[in-house]
Amino acid sequence: MFDPATQDADRPIFHIKIINGNTCQEMTHSINATAQAVRSHATHLTTVQPKSGPASIECYYDEYLAIPGILEQIVLDTDSDAFILACWGDPGIEAAREITRRPVIGIAEASMYVANMLAAKWSVVTTTHRVRDMVEKTVQKTGLGSRCASVRTTDLAVLETCDRTTTIAALIDMGRRAIEEDGAEALCLGCAGMSGLDQALEAALGVPVIDAVAAAVKMAESLVALGKTTSKQLTYRPPELKPIQGYPDYMQPQGLQK
Repeated sequence: MFDPATQDADRPIFHIKIINGNTCQEMTHSINATAQAVRSHATHLTTVQPKSGPASIECYYDEYLAIPGILEQIVLDTDSDAFILACWGDPGIEAAREITRRPVIGIAEASMYVANMLAAKWSVVTTTHRVRDMVEKTVQKTGLGSRCASVRTTDLAVLETCDRTTTIAALIDMGRRAIEEDGAEALCLGCAGMSGLDQALEAALGVPVIDAVAAAVKMAESLVALGKTTSKQLTYRPPELKPIQGYPDYMQPQGLQK
């Protein structure tokens, strides 16, 4: 926990690394722009993407192939005080919490926690219809399934969210359906590529709209400021010691026992 009395005005209080789950540089830039706009003035943010992995995450195969590159960004990091996984499925978040004591925040989890404090019922509006099962499982994993009014999918591919006009139109359509047909009182934007659109959607729909990236930044700042770390009591202890074939030394369990 930081001590305001010893704060150096010329140096950030803490460092947060944001990891885009895919390898699309344009989306990494968009995520970074949203994060920088909401950060505390004393927080230093770095936004990166894995060195290897899919250009977008739109199925389980994509997700599982993305996870090693995401974990590598944490394993090799010695400077950050917290990490944000900037993909709405929070890919690899449990493994990430095993390999570091520093807080790991998933944007999906963060957005649902925020929505839960603002509305009795909320919906997730997201990308292609194929991801419905992935999104529903992410909701259930948080234990908030009873508060989720619906998951509304669109025809948008993840990389198509870079077209802001088309994306806003699709989200207004599905958001309105979630509100009028499903009883949603707030909406979570279910893709990191939708960051930065919350205010336009709130103006059009009249309910709170949660930008998942922004929510995760504020939650990461809070956990670091509170001085909290990931529990190593049982579930998130470091991996058991055993060789893992085909991976470099820094990814071996013996290098993670710290």
